[in-house]
Amino acid sequence: MPDLADLFPGFESHWITAPAGRIFARSGGSGEPLLLLHGFPETHVMWHRLAPSLARTHKVVCMDLRGYGWSGAPHADPLHETYSKRAMGEDVLAVLDHFGWVRAAMVGHDRGARVAYRLALDHPGRVTRLAVIDIVPTAAMWGIIAQSHGVIAPHWTWMSDPAPAPENRIKVKPAALIDDLMASWTASKDLSAFDGRAVAHYRAFVQDPSRITAMCEDYRAGATLDREADDVDRAAGRTITCPVLALWGDVGVPSASPDPLGLWKPYAPGITGRSIVGGHFLPEENPQDTGAALAAFLAA
Repeated sequence: MPDLADLFPGFESHWITAPAGRIFARSGGSGEPLLLLHGFPETHVMWHRLAPSLARTHKVVCMDLRGYGWSGAPHADPLHETYSKRAMGEDVLAVLDHFGWVRAAMVGHDRGARVAYRLALDHPGRVTRLAVIDIVPTAAMWGIIAQSHGVIAPHWTWMSDPAPAPENRIKVKPAALIDDLMASWTASKDLSAFDGRAVAHYRAFVQDPSRITAMCEDYRAGATLDREADDVDRAAGRTITCPVLALWGDVGVPSASPDPLGLWKPYAPGITGRSIVGGHFLPEENPQDTGAALAAFLAA
């Protein structure tokens, strides 16, 4: 593992016991609890441009999801339960318990947003406010992919294929593949929006074969159990009860839908939100506007 820069000066480091094994997290600031959950193919480091400002008003915790960064990567199971968003949410609850928090606000990007909204549906008493960045619900996303005949988010399809085909594809040149995926999802279609020190973190963790498997299992769960959980909740009329904000890049994935908020309404009837200039990685591409929107929502 190469030397990796500390992009959270003044933040503490934590190793927290959770169902996945050990979860790595950074914490800083003071005030009301706020948990930040990263997406694919990144780690907690993606919050390095927002966490310091949010820590002026909140006690901020940035954690690595199971299978990502420095957190544990438990073995997969045939039904993909280990990397379902419901199971990953159990790690989030363990982090809340570690800090003595009954409830916390949560901001999630990409896969982290999927963990966060599943947690808000499964454990409504634990989430005070929820912000989701550049996603629509999992079941709705599969609908968008089908309507586009796989043109939109093709990695959702091939990464959820049975093992070991996706793993073998990634293992050929893992860092290069991650670079290409990340660049293709930005507004500029390159890596210029990212701090090179952060990219070094993302490249480092994908060198581990167990984490490549974890990422693929994350997507296999998304194609099966996560999708089914959304469908069950929608059929039962279960909704998120806390305030919810959706932000998405004006050239991000939700912009492929004419009405991203409408896709959220069956799960979060009171949701508000808007697009922000940028691509998929708003916390790094446009931290100023993203941070202002999150600060206003968290202070409301």
